[in-house]
Amino acid sequence: MPKMLAARESRPELMDDWSQGGAELREAFVHLRRLNSLFGAAGPTFYGVKRLWRSAGCPKELSILDIGAGSGDVNRKLLQWATEEGVHLRVTLADITKEAVKEASLFYWNEARVHVVQADLYELEPDSADIVTGTQFLHHFSGTELVRAAKHMLQVSRLGVVVNDIHRHWLPWSAVWLATRMLSRNPYIRHDGPLSVAKGFRAEDWQKLKQTPGMEGLHYSWRPLFRYVVTIPKNPG
Repeated sequence: MPKMLAARESRPELMDDWSQGGAELREAFVHLRRLNSLFGAAGPTFYGVKRLWRSAGCPKELSILDIGAGSGDVNRKLLQWATEEGVHLRVTLADITKEAVKEASLFYWNEARVHVVQADLYELEPDSADIVTGTQFLHHFSGTELVRAAKHMLQVSRLGVVVNDIHRHWLPWSAVWLATRMLSRNPYIRHDGPLSVAKGFRAEDWQKLKQTPGMEGLHYSWRPLFRYVVTIPKNPG
């Protein structure tokens, strides 16, 4: 297994095939919420958003665009924080699949601060939101496409980007493999869960991305449970 995880896996996930979908994919987004809760997926995104928010002077109005959002469950922690801090927060959840849009719309049916759209990353206009977030999103890209995706996320933001993605390591791979077998029979979850860890990142991957022109301000840190949070300010000072 250590040899298998030495380099990022390039095989696509089932979720990357947008021609499929349907009821099984919608179910997968429901089950993914359980796994996100189990593995503390909301924490790193929350940490990164607060970091950029503080760097911007703690504004009382803030807009977030979550790309590849799925059902957007990781944003509940941010919405709670905004209420407590008195921050007027607007969250846009964007995903390319209609199944994710349906699940997100149901999940936030009574939350006026959340807007759900079906959109591709590259269709989004520049300066669409203060902060653009991607939770377990960038690991779907590799090579030059990874750089292109990160650069477009930065272009879409006004303040910067927050990336929350998985640390490629045998321990989370084993934990995710076991959890997906215990908690779900869904083929997307069982196939894509362990594969997403194998497609994850290590420190040297972020160091390489930091060398991209315009991303010199990239900062990354390891967060529980086996995740990286990456912040990329748009205009590093």
